[in-house]
Parts: sequence; C-alpha cells; structure tokens
Amino acid sequence: MERFDTIIIGAGPAGMMAAIRAAERKRRILLVERNNTPGRKLLISGKGRCNLTNVCDIEAFLEKFSESRDFLRNVFARFFNTDLMSFFEDARLGLKIERGGRVFPETDSSKDILNVLKRKLKNKYIKLLLSERVREVIIKDKEIKGILTYSGRHFLGPIAITTGGLSYPGTGSTGDGYRLAEKLGHEIIPLRPALSPIFIKERFIRDWQGISLKNVRLSVFAGGKRIDERFGEMLFTHFGLSGPSVLDISASIYDALKLKTDVAISINFKPALDRKKLDARLLREFKKGPKKTIKNIFKDLLPQGIIRRFLEYCTIDGDKTANQITSEEREGLKKGLSDLRLSVEGVMPAKDGIITRGGVNTKEINPKTMESRLLKGAFFAGEVIDIDAKTGGYNMQAAFSTGWVCGDNI
Repeated sequence: MERFDTIIIGAGPAGMMAAIRAAERKRRILLVERNNTPGRKLLISGKGRCNLTNVCDIEAFLEKFSESRDFLRNVFARFFNTDLMSFFEDARLGLKIERGGRVFPETDSSKDILNVLKRKLKNKYIKLLLSERVREVIIKDKEIKGILTYSGRHFLGPIAITTGGLSYPGTGSTGDGYRLAEKLGHEIIPLRPALSPIFIKERFIRDWQGISLKNVRLSVFAGGKRIDERFGEMLFTHFGLSGPSVLDISASIYDALKLKTDVAISINFKPALDRKKLDARLLREFKKGPKKTIKNIFKDLLPQGIIRRFLEYCTIDGDKTANQITSEEREGLKKGLSDLRLSVEGVMPAKDGIITRGGVNTKEINPKTMESRLLKGAFFAGEVIDIDAKTGGYNMQAAFSTGWVCGDNI
C-alpha cells in the first residue's frame, strides 16, 4: 500500500489549490477525483467564464456571506483576492475587472483558469488519481490511517475532504464529502439550496421566457412583510425567474417557504423613479403622443416582449390611446411598473442551484489550518464546509482560499 503525506479527496478548485500549495511545500500528495478529469464544475462556473473573485475590500467581501463570516475572516487573512489574482497572473493568465468588482479571465473562458491549475498539478509531489471514488476513511485508535476506494485499493495517510456540495451532480458533486465527514463524527448543517432559480405560480410569465432585465429592483415579501431585496439583473424562464438578483434572494425565499408562509416577489421595473417621477414620466409620454396606443407608448418603457402581458396584468386595453386613459388606469400602470407582484411556488432543489448551503459545521474546523477539531489528520476545504455567499465571485474565492490554507498546513 502506497503512503502519502496527505490524500486529498476531490479535485475541484479547493482540492486542486490544496494540492498545489502542499506540493510547493514538498509534501507528497495523492489527489483523488471521481471524474475522468479535474475541475469539471469549474468549467461551467460563471456561465463558462469563471467569475474568479471580487476586488472589494475584506469587510464588503465578508458581508456577502451568511453565517460563515467569522470563520472566513481568518482564512482570508491568509489568502485573499489579491493573492488569488497574483496566482493566475504570475502564470501568465490575464484578468479583467467588470461591473460590481467581479474578476474574470481576459479570455472569458473558464477553461483557461482550469488549464493553469492543471499545469501546476503536473508536479512530482502530486499523484493525480482519476475515475476513482473513496468508499471509506480508515480510522484506528482515533487516528486516520488512510482510505479505501470502491475499486478496492488502499492508500495510507491523513486526508483532506474537498468534494464540493450537492449542486450540479453531473459534475461529480453528489454529497460524498458529507457522508465521509459524518462518519468521522462531524455535524452536517442541514443542506439547502442556495443561488437557485425560482418557480412562479403565474403562468403568463412563460411568454416572457428568455427576456432579461437590467437595473431592476426585486423585493421579497413573506406574509406581506418585506424580508429581502436586491438591485440588478434578472431573467424570465419557462418556469419562473433566474439571473443574479433572483439567485441572491433565493435563500431568503427558501427559508420563508419552509415556515409555510406565502411568499411573493415584487418587480420594480423603474427603481430610479419614485411614484411622483414615474407619474410625471407617464404624463410626459401621454402628452407627447395623445393619439398613440398605450401598447406603442410602452415600447419606450419596457421590452417589446413584455408589453402585451404587462398591460393585461394592469387590466389595460393596449389599443386604447393615451388620451383615453383615465387617472385610475394611470395609477394601475404606475403600480405595475413599480410593484408587479408574482407568487412564489418554490425554489429549485440544491442539485440545481449554483452552490449548496449547509455542510460541515465550521465550529468543528480550525480556520487557521482547516484541520478538524475532532479528529487529528482530517482536513476540509471548499463547499463541503458550511460556507455560502451571494453571486459575484465570493464563493469561488472561498473555495480557493480554504484550499490554500488547507494545503499550507497538511
């Protein structure tokens, strides 16, 4: 049986970074991956562009995370956004900063991010074992001795679990890490979807499938009370809503639905205009074309594909001319533009979300080393831990940072 300084289970961003950093320290590493290639999920991240990190400062960065902020403060103090950017730039991969401080490769291809990592994995201290799945961790006298794979192979050494979450199981994220961690005695915080699309009850929005909107404000109401809101981009789909702003509020929606509360989403198409300015805008449009039909006037206010169903929602005859619209009907149009309410039917399950909420309890992991507080010789990194954030590069940074700290200590 072959012995290694550490066996890393899972070759996603966290696992690859842990292996690379450990190899820099001349540690002999076995990196085990159930797929036939490393980094499969990374390839689809950021719609194939890979939003690597975000350039905001550490306080703003931590605000994007849920309950894991304090845990990650220690991690980010060791390896943060500038360190990650330097890691790739030193490998001659150009990066660019886009709106909202999001960082992408200049090539707009996640494949180039993965290629840098693959090149660095070609190291004499790293053995990459592909198409192999870990069946169990071998423990003797409260100490980790090694692993047993499903093909019956034994390898000796301490371990690092970096298997990712439940999202996109086709890429290998099927929850193996949670099963292994639980057998080691770790608490698994209940797994829930995060950054997931939303199912909407109203069927008329199916006609809006494929239409994306920018600079809208989305508000979440649970039991009639506003519980969350976001400003940004959204997308209408055949089942409901998606896009960055929708994904960011999905966790709040899921938690509210679990409480058996009626949940609604309000879309403000014109958040830059308060009700008074919106009224003035409508009056100006009506005065400019008193003989124009409302459906034509609204071409300057909404995307063409939305107008017919929107006017039906407002109970307005689109063939009416501007000078036929009553003050009551104008109020209805204002209400629709600033507060179009849709009833939430549900949130897509964790396997269809971008990341998974929940995982190994952070209280049971030392953030300075990523080693288990319960069992010597067990380390963790990445999404298998109970860490999750909003969209914008924060989750990817957390994976690389926890991976680097793990690799710096194993």
